Amino acid sequence: MNPDRRRLLPLPLAGLLAACTPGGARATAPEGSLLRLAEEGGVPALGGVVVGREGVIHLEVAGVRRAGSRDPVQTGDAWHLGSNTKAMTAMLYGQAVEAGKARWDSSLGELFPSLGMNAAWSKTPIDAVMEHRAGLSDAGVIDTRWLFTARSDDRSLPEQRMAMVAKALSEPPRGTPGVFAYANMNYILAGAALERIEGKPWEDVIREGLFKPLGLASAGFGAPAGDQPQGHVRLGPLPARPAGEGKRADNPAAMAPAGGVHMALADYARFLSLFLKAGDGLVSPATLARLTTPPPGGDYALGWTVTEGRAWAQGPVLGHEGSNTLWHAVAQVAPGRGLAFATVSNLWSQDKEPAPIRLLKRLRRQYAP
Repeated sequence: MNPDRRRLLPLPLAGLLAACTPGGARATAPEGSLLRLAEEGGVPALGGVVVGREGVIHLEVAGVRRAGSRDPVQTGDAWHLGSNTKAMTAMLYGQAVEAGKARWDSSLGELFPSLGMNAAWSKTPIDAVMEHRAGLSDAGVIDTRWLFTARSDDRSLPEQRMAMVAKALSEPPRGTPGVFAYANMNYILAGAALERIEGKPWEDVIREGLFKPLGLASAGFGAPAGDQPQGHVRLGPLPARPAGEGKRADNPAAMAPAGGVHMALADYARFLSLFLKAGDGLVSPATLARLTTPPPGGDYALGWTVTEGRAWAQGPVLGHEGSNTLWHAVAQVAPGRGLAFATVSNLWSQDKEPAPIRLLKRLRRQYAP
């Protein structure tokens, strides 16, 4: 599943790629190095980037692509972003609004007119869905049975997503409308809405709306394949083991609008920089403000948790975590300070303070004291 804990912090390091000895054992890492931090956190590899309004300030990776190997991660390697994809799906919807194809308050009845949904959903606005306060739940749709069968579903991804939406909306809300309840179904539904609005798969929408205009050459879907880092599993005190490649290295592809994008840190930095530069022409300042403004009394906007009152940030902090339980990505953006941070690892753990969060704190202390 996609845990995506909302443990978002109010939140460097010497550059050191992994040093390995024959047989796959790492050389002793210097105290304070990124490699030491990866070793202490029990992750095969770790990376971090700091970006300002003028571009990348700091970029560093350390460790190995696959536990037990001698293949070091590279700065251009791609990392699975998990639910940090949600902010991208929300931005795509913002582009549709700017193009006059949709509204922020478009109702589900308007977006899916032929669905035959339960009447309780017909007037629900799409922005409430993307704020996780529409009453949608993963329960009954994204369950163990679905996870075991979805990878062999031979229908197109838009057809699979519509089937999930139809099932979720066939009964009244499981949650309480107006009350925040995080669920991946919210962004699967948003992806399906974009597919109906644009008349093409969400994957094509994001390629054309974000990847191409931003020049995100490393961006793709699912777990990175080939000579790239692999996701890992760690059970209790056992060392990390690679989860392998292929379909089972990620959640089923139908979940991609909620958490299925990978890319290199430098490319992710380009996306994050949009929030430092008022949209940088890709979306308007007004759209960016809508994407980053929570509803009254809430702290989750559209793809971002928004934290106020952090002196270092000189304004609100946008934050999110993502994981498919094999990778871990953390991002924080301080538009007022003109800085954004992202850290990644190719293992997700239930540690009290996982390595990517420790690295993010360290980077923030150095670059935003």
